[in-house]
Amino acid sequence: MPLDVIVVMDPIGSIKIAKDTTFALLLEAQRRGHRLHYAGRGGLSLHDGRALARVAPLSVRDDPAGWFELGAWTELAFGPGQLVLMRKDPPFDGEYLYDTHILDIAGAAGAQVVNAPQGLRDFNEKLAALLFPQCCPPTRISRDAAELKGFVTEHGRAVLKPLDGMGGRSIFLTQAGDPNLNVILETLTGGGQRLALAQRWLPEISQGDKRILLIDGEPVDYCLARIPQGDDFRGNLAAGGRGEGRPLSERDRWIAAQVGPEMRRRGMRFVGLDVIGDWLTEVNVTSPTCVRELDAQFGLNIAGMLFDAIEAGPAA
Repeated sequence: MPLDVIVVMDPIGSIKIAKDTTFALLLEAQRRGHRLHYAGRGGLSLHDGRALARVAPLSVRDDPAGWFELGAWTELAFGPGQLVLMRKDPPFDGEYLYDTHILDIAGAAGAQVVNAPQGLRDFNEKLAALLFPQCCPPTRISRDAAELKGFVTEHGRAVLKPLDGMGGRSIFLTQAGDPNLNVILETLTGGGQRLALAQRWLPEISQGDKRILLIDGEPVDYCLARIPQGDDFRGNLAAGGRGEGRPLSERDRWIAAQVGPEMRRRGMRFVGLDVIGDWLTEVNVTSPTCVRELDAQFGLNIAGMLFDAIEAGPAA
């Protein structure tokens, strides 16, 4: 039965379709005969307790010269027969939080929301990894610069980053005795007002920061290793990393088995795990990526796998 697929995403006109996972999902939904609706930024609202979206009919094509067309804008009430793809990129700010509350009401009205709004609120992508400490490298999260500096001193080299970043932004590699360490910590913590994360440096990053995709808690058989290039230590594709597909290792599957059941239980139907060497570093729930790269390298249809699961009904 065709669904009304409502996508909440960043501006569709500025995406890079060769790398955009949301676009892959839209292509697959359209191929299956579902009706697409585009809800731009700020398009969700409430009226007398009903969740609404300002949407335009959407059609897509895999053509870099022109990949979408929009129809006339209208207001749509959420209800049965709808699938909402919440695919807005971080940062997770106040407006994103409010949208998840509206989507809770949309879900209560009968719409299926992927991923579950409660889980989007609960799982900060840096903090969520630490729910599985057996999988993670030594990590310290604090507002106190002295505590974070002590962690760097203890481990010799460490990565420092904010809790709300994405794409490799504002990530620092530092070491004990670094003359810039005090100012880095001052900047990240806002002078002790914001939490920042310190994590033991993992030299295995030279072999890639692996993205492992989970669908209803089960891993796709291949991951994308995002390998740093030149003099940049970051593997993120947005920071210039090179993507190389690989089959999952036994350790990758073990990590997926540790994390997957809880993601499934919490309605996180499409999740991306970041793994460096043998260690889990992040659990991405807002807008996991790397589908198009893995599809191209291994002849997969990961969006099809996700829609198979969605069309089969809620995860048990």
